Amino acid sequence: MSRLWTGFSSYTVIGIANTVIHWQVFFVLRAALDLSQALSNLLAFCVAATFSFFVNATFTFGVAASVGRYLVFMLCLGSLSLAVGWMGDSWRLPGLVTVVVFSLSSLVCGFLLAKYLVFRRPEP
Repeated sequence: MSRLWTGFSSYTVIGIANTVIHWQVFFVLRAALDLSQALSNLLAFCVAATFSFFVNATFTFGVAASVGRYLVFMLCLGSLSLAVGWMGDSWRLPGLVTVVVFSLSSLVCGFLLAKYLVFRRPEP
């Protein structure tokens, strides 16, 4: 079980920086441009995830970043961000609830996706 979570602490530290970026962009888009939660969450995710993708590739997983890996990561977690934002809009949730739900779900889902699909290395 411990092998499953190897790298999670590094991923979490980078995730904290990612979360700060995501939340700031989200609330600026909501307040300044009056965008929907779905679009604000997706765009904020794209900005923050681009940062964390490259940092995690280098420091957490020690693998070369590539366009293919980037696209898989962005498509999978971008879909999650859009879905959570859509639910926030549909259920008229406060923006804070939307970003908290997305941040928590993307921490675990994102780590497992990154470790076992996006940054997976062939077994020796």
